[in-house]
Amino acid sequence: MNSDLRKVLVIAYYFPPMGLSGVQRTAKFVKYLPKYGWKPTVLTVSPTGYFAIDASLLAEVEQAGTEILRASSMDPNRLFRKRRVVKMPSERMRKLFQFVGDTLFIPDTKIGWKPRAIRAARSVLQQGEFDLIFATAPPQTDFLIGEALKKRYRLPLVLDYRDAWLDYPFKYFPTAGHRYLHYRMEKRVVRAADRIIVTARRVKESLLKRYLSLGHHDVVIIPQGYDPDDFEHGTPRKTPARRRMRITHAGTFYAGRNPSVLLQALHNVFGNAPQLRGRIEICFVGTLRDEDRFLVSRLGLQNDVLLPGYLEHKECTRYLTDSDILWLVLDNDFQSPGKLYEYIGAQKPILGSVVDGWIKQLILETHAGVYVPLKDVQAHERALVTLFSQFERNQLKQIPRQFAQKFDRLALTGELARQFESLMDIDRNALVNKEEQTA
Repeated sequence: MNSDLRKVLVIAYYFPPMGLSGVQRTAKFVKYLPKYGWKPTVLTVSPTGYFAIDASLLAEVEQAGTEILRASSMDPNRLFRKRRVVKMPSERMRKLFQFVGDTLFIPDTKIGWKPRAIRAARSVLQQGEFDLIFATAPPQTDFLIGEALKKRYRLPLVLDYRDAWLDYPFKYFPTAGHRYLHYRMEKRVVRAADRIIVTARRVKESLLKRYLSLGHHDVVIIPQGYDPDDFEHGTPRKTPARRRMRITHAGTFYAGRNPSVLLQALHNVFGNAPQLRGRIEICFVGTLRDEDRFLVSRLGLQNDVLLPGYLEHKECTRYLTDSDILWLVLDNDFQSPGKLYEYIGAQKPILGSVVDGWIKQLILETHAGVYVPLKDVQAHERALVTLFSQFERNQLKQIPRQFAQKFDRLALTGELARQFESLMDIDRNALVNKEEQTA
């Protein structure tokens, strides 16, 4: 790799070979940063137990010449490191684990990684000439590590909010005291940061409102995206002819994000129009909970629902491009789910079971999206019948390529690199903790 490249230390607990959507944004940034003059070294956790493993994503970043530095962690995932792949818990157990974790660990259950990660980072920061530190969260422990390293080595610090911190819909604060401690931590790292990246405008607005020390240009929106290398537009694949309309969902279910409304709607459609049974199928790509499998069985949809399980990322995108409609379910307006942008990259019509808000608006802006209220079973029934009619007439809309290209990860990485470059004229000797400045 070109020795003239600037060097960035990327702090990311969630990183391949871990799978699922939480690793993809960072992995793709790392893959493409060298094209814009930046050589990344990734600081991540040693192999541990997780819900999915994706060796293909690890191979992808390694082929890009990425240096990966791993540090072990004293966190609950360590208990499952020998099993590697951990079964997805039921919703009841997930809530219990979250309650225990959010009660006992601040800011999160990964705080046991912090001391070992800092020690590992020092080994390279003391030897190599790094230009910048980039920390991505969740977990928010990554931000604390970035803050500590920035203080010691006086390097510019960029924070990447893949999800909100205090406003994260699934974060539980057992007491007002817990929330206040999180607020103090976030305030501290925000003041230490030289630039903040967020995936959605809602998160930016929340940060600017909460921390008045931030200016509009301190927080930059770089949305989630898709990697064009993962898709094969222009290279037709020979797939078996299907008489069925296939609706595919990629990802995991938890909390209010579950398949019950769509499955119930499909069951009702078949009850009202038996001739459609065998003409519509739903495909769930990803780890599925036992309770979701039971629902499929209880509704008598075993022959109408495909369950390929978790697939490596490129195989997953093949399912997206081979499907007729892609389904998104989201029960809040604060998250920016990566799967939505993969759907856009596939350029297929999107059925959005979402709450009113900006995600709904984005789906409609694709000009190939259909919105249905999250819990309205009858609206889902009507949508299924209408989409099937369009499918039969070969009139399903496609997302225009020009629209999809706005979320190309190569271009988005270019924007990240421009943010890095804008910090290169900072006088390192003048870098001090912003909290000390304003105390």
